[in-house]
Amino acid sequence: EGAGNCLATVLYPKKKSPPVVSIKCSHTKDQRAIQQEDNRLYQRIRHQSKPITGSNIPDSYGHIEPALEPLWALAVAGSSSIMWEKSTETLGYFLAQVKSVRQWIRKDDFIEFDYTVLLHEVPTQEIISCHMRLMWLPGHPLKVKHFCAGVDEGSGAESGSAAGPAPEKGANF
Repeated sequence: EGAGNCLATVLYPKKKSPPVVSIKCSHTKDQRAIQQEDNRLYQRIRHQSKPITGSNIPDSYGHIEPALEPLWALAVAGSSSIMWEKSTETLGYFLAQVKSVRQWIRKDDFIEFDYTVLLHEVPTQEIISCHMRLMWLPGHPLKVKHFCAGVDEGSGAESGSAAGPAPEKGANF
């Protein structure tokens, strides 16, 4: 569910550096309510009896099973850092589909997933396949490592939030 409305201004420098992003949000939900929702989602994922897996989210008809909605929501959040990094003034990306997702069981408190996501590149209409490893713990920034097939920039690692990734670079799988 939406936590509020945001307006972002994105300035693309002429040289090959990340865009400058300014975000202003008005929250329609109480921050405490958002944290409680995050914690409920986290507890539900954390206490599964076996690792969670999924594929083709949404399906070919655009339908997402309710049980897979949290996996889709995490994919949207994680892939946003990839899209932010790869977008230019003339190229943009949208998450088209989660081809596959698999949870990793960890001994610490983080939850971790491996995703293969398909990004729709606009205006070229190409579909870009990216492998994404996502780690999350409520109250901490989402950590994302990725590699996109056929994209010149190669792989990257991002740790950040909707406000944009932190300047951490260079991790590989």
